[in-house]
Amino acid sequence: MAHEGLWEQLEKLDRAETARRAKCQHLTNPQRYVVPLLNKEFVVNLSGRSIHSAPLDSPPYPADFLEQLCLLAYLINARDLPLADKLCNAEALPGGQFFFRGPHSLPTKILQSTFGDRPEFLHRVSRHFGAERCEFGDASVRLYVLPRVPLTMIVWGRCEEFDARASILFDKSAADQMPLDALLAAVNLAVQALTRAAKGD
Repeated sequence: MAHEGLWEQLEKLDRAETARRAKCQHLTNPQRYVVPLLNKEFVVNLSGRSIHSAPLDSPPYPADFLEQLCLLAYLINARDLPLADKLCNAEALPGGQFFFRGPHSLPTKILQSTFGDRPEFLHRVSRHFGAERCEFGDASVRLYVLPRVPLTMIVWGRCEEFDARASILFDKSAADQMPLDALLAAVNLAVQALTRAAKGD
């Protein structure tokens, strides 16, 4: 089973306290958490060790590997702390200078290729995910991947003098809520969702 060690950690935690820390619901019969992830809700079923989307407007589907990692790591690690309201790049997070390299680099090139020729489209697409518009670059949004984990995505458009650029920033509290590998998974999920929405819009 994928993430077996994470399931074992989660099962040992007090459930009401876990739900409070993670700002999510804990339900019984069966024992489960309901956690918002981007613009969906997922049911984390403890008794069956399964995770699937909540059956709101469409048939539920099983969470994929990255979704499972994000949800389990978040439930285990989330802390009842306010946001720092200070942005930082990935390298400024504790341990980030060494982790976010090579295959662990943030997917900024995907944002560049998707929105570099039309930065304003980022605002339109991100509305599907409840994002807040920011005032950085040519277009920027603040998007909550999980209840305590916002990301700020910034795009500078392509012009005659400069290529398109993109940046992904974290609240300085991000590493208090999730380990770095799960934060990277959250970023990848968010960028994938925005890219899919851009292609379908």
